[in-house]
Parts: sequence; structure tokens; C-alpha cells
Amino acid sequence: MGPIEFPAWDPVLLDLPGPIDIRWYGLMYIVAFLAAQTIFVRLARARFLPIPEQAVGDLVFYAILGTILGGRFGYALFYDQGLADPLRLIRVWEGGLSFHGGLIGVVVAMAWFARKHRLPIGRVVDAAGLAVTPGVFAVRIANFINGELYGRITTADTPLAMQFPTDGKARTLLMLDYVGHKRDEELAVQYAYGHVGWEDIEASLHQQSPYGREIPWTAIRERLDAWDTLRSDVPYRHPSQLYEAMGEGLLMGIVLFVSYRLTRHRPLGPWGYGGIFALGYGIVRFGIEFLRQPDSQFRDQDDPVGTVLLGMTMGQTLCVAMMVAGAAAILVGFRGRAPAPGQTAAGA
Repeated sequence: MGPIEFPAWDPVLLDLPGPIDIRWYGLMYIVAFLAAQTIFVRLARARFLPIPEQAVGDLVFYAILGTILGGRFGYALFYDQGLADPLRLIRVWEGGLSFHGGLIGVVVAMAWFARKHRLPIGRVVDAAGLAVTPGVFAVRIANFINGELYGRITTADTPLAMQFPTDGKARTLLMLDYVGHKRDEELAVQYAYGHVGWEDIEASLHQQSPYGREIPWTAIRERLDAWDTLRSDVPYRHPSQLYEAMGEGLLMGIVLFVSYRLTRHRPLGPWGYGGIFALGYGIVRFGIEFLRQPDSQFRDQDDPVGTVLLGMTMGQTLCVAMMVAGAAAILVGFRGRAPAPGQTAAGA
């Protein structure tokens, strides 16, 4: 299997009049929380999660709050300290959510929920760990549709290698750096791939960039028309979003499901399943970071990989912390496991 063409699906599912659109990215978050709610209900019915079913909606609200606030503050802390400016911090529609920040936010939110309802914090965190992987899968697919978080440069004979129109080289060739309006750039890519005609998008395109400069649409259209020729200069990259969807989402979902089913007659103690997720996700993400394009804010001429600690990227550094915490949580879970039938609490 060799390279395949990036499908260039429109990131907007429904292009509504006005500034608000229904995007695949937002829809996938809705899918994530609906999936989590379904799993929470099943865990509550099984009495694994010791809450009444009617309290699940409250739990999902806490999870949403923790994901958004934690993800945003985490991005500001780990990746973009400029977001310390409150006016920038609240502009979540411009992007910038950290998975690791969102994870911390969810743990804090679960602890808050558990304290409010007088529940074991570890067991509520376990439920979140069992419920999160469908959402991880869905959001990584949205990253792929957006053409963001793509992988490192590779060769054309690498299986699944792709040329992304959002790649820096492609943006330069297509003159998209002159546009400055996200939706205009997306529509331009749709035209370059032949998904829409120029007459379908021309009326909705801005004529000036956000900086007040006239956008040279005549020249840009010529480049867009020549995309099939220009793309020969665009590097092939790993579709790391798909790797993450398969590894962090699907594979970890299977691991957690099997772990839960194999221990359903003698469950791990609180923190055990959350620990399995943290350790497993950390291992998978650490490996994929070797194929994922390094974060631009950490790269320079002397360090093209963008390392931040002991030769590791920021993502790998945070994953090491996850793996340590996950291993400790699994140990706590095994120690808190109910004794097998015929055994005492000491296992004798």
C-alpha cells in the first residue's frame, strides 16, 4: 500500500447564514459526550458507578465543563502562554485545546462531582476512563477532516502517506497566507479539489484580509486551478490523526472494554480502570509523537524536533507523567480489589 489522496472533506457540515456554522469538529464533541453518557448509564445500571441513572446528566455536565476549561487552560499553560491574556483565553472558537489539560480538568471535575454526591473519587474517575475512548476516536477524526495535527514528513511509498493542503508548503504555493479568514481558506481548498465551483463560493469570499490588505483572489484562483501540478512540491506526511484515532481511541477502547469484562465478577478497586486508560494512552501517544509533526512553538533551527525535556517533545513529556500516574493508579486499584471468593481481605 502506497500513498493515498487526502479526501479534503469540508470541515463545515452545514454552512449557515451568518458567522455560525455547524462544523464536524463541534459535532464530534457532541458525539463524544453522548457516547460517554450512554456508557455512564450502563455503568450506573451495573452498579459499578454508584449513582442513580437520573444523576448521569449532571455527571456529563461536569465532564463537559472539565474538558473545555481544562483543555483551554492546559493549552495556555503547556503550549501558548500568550493565552494568559483573558481576552484571548475566552476565544475558544479560534482553536487551542490540550488533551492533557482536558484530562486534568476532567479529573478535577470528577472529584468535584464525587465530593458533592459523597462518592469514591477513584470510582468516578474509573467511569470517566471507561467512557472517554469513543470521544477520543471521534475528535481525532475531526482533526483529520480539518487537516490539522498532521504527521511528520515521510516518503511517497509510506503506507497511507498524504499531501495535506494545510501543510505550510501547500499554503505558500496556494497563496493562502494572504487570506487570513479561516472559512475563506477552507472554501478555497474545496475549490482546488473540485468539490465546489468558483461561482458557488465567490460571493461569500472576503475581499480584505483581517489586516486590511486586499486579498489577491485572481492570483490565488490561478494557483488553486493549478493544484494538481503544484502538489508535486508538497511533501508527503504521516496521517497521524488517523494513527491517534486508531491507537488512542479504538485500541484503548478495546483494552478497557476487555479489562472491564474480564474483571466484572471481581472488579479492580477505585482508580484501577482510570489508571489503565492513563498508562495505555500515555504509551500509545508517546510512540505516535515520533510520527506527529512537532509543535511549531517549540521548534527552531537548532531544534527542529521541538524537544522540551531530555530529548522529548511536550506531548511525550506529558505522557510520561500520565504513565507514572497511571501505573500508580493501577497498583492502587489492585490493592483495593475485593478478595476472591473463599479468600480473606489479606488474600490468605
